[in-house]
Amino acid sequence: MTSCGNKSQPNATPSPSVGQELNLYSSRHYNTDTALYEGFTKETGIKVNLVEGSADELIERIQSEGNNTQADILITVDVARLWRAQEAGIFTPVSSPILTQRIPPALRNPEGYWFGFTKRARVIVYNKEKVKPEQLSTYENLADPQWKGKITMRSSGNTYNQSLVASLIEAHGEAKTEEWCRGLVANFARPPQSNDMGQVEAVASGIADVTLANTYYIVRFAKSNEPAKKEVFQKIGVFFPNQQDRGTHVNISGAGVVKNAPNQKNAIKFIEYLTSNSAQEFFAQTNDEYPVVKDVALDPILAKFGTFKADETNIASFGPNLAAAVKIMDRAGWK
Repeated sequence: MTSCGNKSQPNATPSPSVGQELNLYSSRHYNTDTALYEGFTKETGIKVNLVEGSADELIERIQSEGNNTQADILITVDVARLWRAQEAGIFTPVSSPILTQRIPPALRNPEGYWFGFTKRARVIVYNKEKVKPEQLSTYENLADPQWKGKITMRSSGNTYNQSLVASLIEAHGEAKTEEWCRGLVANFARPPQSNDMGQVEAVASGIADVTLANTYYIVRFAKSNEPAKKEVFQKIGVFFPNQQDRGTHVNISGAGVVKNAPNQKNAIKFIEYLTSNSAQEFFAQTNDEYPVVKDVALDPILAKFGTFKADETNIASFGPNLAAAVKIMDRAGWK
């Protein structure tokens, strides 16, 4: 057990709060984050009690606990899950000059219900033997018939893909997005399966020429101790789409303060801590994510992918499009 607090399972109950505690419900399953919590405790004297589970489990739990919940903060990945939590009514709006100053407007809820503290780009990954970078341009171009039988993709049930489609609805409307989805599905090399790393492996092995993946997954291949994974990294290239228009789609890990939080001041202090230079550098160096704060050093491998223009549409606007995104994907045959 670490000094940062109690790491509990979804069915565990944190101890009653006594002022110098923080009950953190998190669906981020990264062991490296433990050191971050220890740093917060060392800096503030506030003990972190950690409860882990899937986002859906934790949202349902906080809802069922109602006024009696011990949860102070919910942390999760992907704007879709933050939107679901907000819609479930479990967050309270927060006003913090630190968060407003440190986190770009596009990466936080305009009303302060949740805040992004790391970001990840959803990029095109290509087989360097089969594809030249100049053949690539936009997400929209992946629906072109030139890519027929050459694309591999995760399922439509994947929240990263749902958020991307929601962003396309925001950019183009539902009709054009459905047309894009149908074109993309027509270009699939195989039925959707596996995770982001599975898609990258399929591209490296020649099953497909291109795929979409979050950047931090790609870095894991380079850092792996397994020769086979290092070989995968050598065979693939990374391309940032839509650099000539709105920019590459980015998503976040984010946090919101629970409406009935018993330690609300500690919760706000914790989210503010996540935007500190030391915490932002920690995220960048240990989990290969992009910091949300400017001028924080990236992981060296991630930095080699190059700088890119990110879509600066406020990601909170994608939330209302999520239900339509799922329906469009289903109608297009994206299983």
